Amino acid sequence: MEAVIDELRSALHTIWNRRWLALAVAWGVCVAGWLFVAMIPNSYESRARIYVELDDMLSKQLDIAGSGKQDIERVRQTLASAVNLEKVVKATQLGEKVETQREMQSAVDGLTKAVTVKSQEDNLFELTATLGKSNLSEAENAKLAQDVVQKLIDIFREENVAGSRGEVADTIAFLDQQLEARKTELESAEQRRLAFEAQNPDLIGGTGTISGRLQGLRAEMRGVDADIAAAQSALAAINGQIASTPRSIAGSENLGGARGALAQAEAQLGGMRARGLTDSHPDVQAQKRQIAQLQQQAAREPSGASGMPNPAYTSLVSIRAERQANVQALSARKAALQSDISGMIATQADEPAVAAEANRISRDYEVLKDKYDELLKDREEMRLRGQVETERSAFRFDVVDPPTAPRKPVAPNRPILLIGVLMLGVAVGSGVAFVMGQLKSSFTTADRLERALDLPVLGTVSRSITDATRSHDKRRLKQFVAGSAALGGVCLMLLVVEVIQVGTVA
Repeated sequence: MEAVIDELRSALHTIWNRRWLALAVAWGVCVAGWLFVAMIPNSYESRARIYVELDDMLSKQLDIAGSGKQDIERVRQTLASAVNLEKVVKATQLGEKVETQREMQSAVDGLTKAVTVKSQEDNLFELTATLGKSNLSEAENAKLAQDVVQKLIDIFREENVAGSRGEVADTIAFLDQQLEARKTELESAEQRRLAFEAQNPDLIGGTGTISGRLQGLRAEMRGVDADIAAAQSALAAINGQIASTPRSIAGSENLGGARGALAQAEAQLGGMRARGLTDSHPDVQAQKRQIAQLQQQAAREPSGASGMPNPAYTSLVSIRAERQANVQALSARKAALQSDISGMIATQADEPAVAAEANRISRDYEVLKDKYDELLKDREEMRLRGQVETERSAFRFDVVDPPTAPRKPVAPNRPILLIGVLMLGVAVGSGVAFVMGQLKSSFTTADRLERALDLPVLGTVSRSITDATRSHDKRRLKQFVAGSAALGGVCLMLLVVEVIQVGTVA
């Protein structure tokens, strides 16, 4: 610790011995630094907050409102766009000395860095302009920042309120042109499709449609097969009923005749067959022998002994005829379906190129039709949007906080810079004095001499000061203090001037 204190005392002694050099360097650094700080213009900041709503409730109800995020991003880009900034330059003091396009571009680039747009909420934006021109006074810089913000707000309001309707009209005109072009292409594709279908009626709609029709025919075939099975079952049932029903009914005067017995035997035989008995069954064979005997007896009976026709038998025969006709109709329908299916399969197998052409024509037509319908829908929505904006504008623009008039600069912090320059000057002067002391072969203490020569120091000789020398040293000390105080006084005076200058901004 003592070594550190000794080194510190040695350094201070070195600097003090060369205090005039340190003071001169400090003055030079401070003067140069203060001149540089004085050349930095003050920057004044003006702020404004605006509320922008692009779609009203009517637009949302009609489902013609735009995308919220896209609209907000468009607002941010539009507020600080290069076109708007160029208009601002021309309308304010920034464009007074701008004559060439290069100067205009430079002014726009500088203004782009000075203007910022921040989105605080979905539809709330903060617009900030920070400006400081060296050729303008403090009051003029403050007024310029406020004018830039106000001009940006005015330009944005004018372009969106008046320009939105023109944009809608241009969009509708563009959609009309696209619709006319799509309409011509659609009509040409429709003519090609009609001509192809006239030559190939089986390939209407392409192979995709043929496959669908083929599946439909097969499904219909399965339904017809089920209907035929049901109709045949119903026909077999009615045949069984007819077999068990006598054709005639015997009269009351001849109920026990051979013909009556024959009819009864035949009915019994039909019932056996209806139960599924075959001709080889003993009961069926016995019943057949009995019927043969009764037929011989009925042949010998006189004709007057026959009975009356049975109305139930006649009705069953009529029903059988109807069901037979139904079975025949279903069979004919099945044959027609089989013919159609075979024809379509043959068409797909024999003419693949024609089928592919049918697919292409159908696909092109559907694509053009879908695109035409989409454009037509977009045009109607845009036309409805234009009518809504004509009757009541969907654009709402409110200035929540008007552009502020800055009272003091936001940059640079000149008092801090002035004090920092003073401290830097003192530090540089002290550093130069210390370095100069180290470059010269002198020692401030006996210990430093002993460490440098590595020899014992027996003693030191004190400096003898006369009264004249003492008086001269006091006078030189006063001059040094005066020089140092003058340096601090200049810094203080600059601080006062800065406060007064800032206070004059109104």
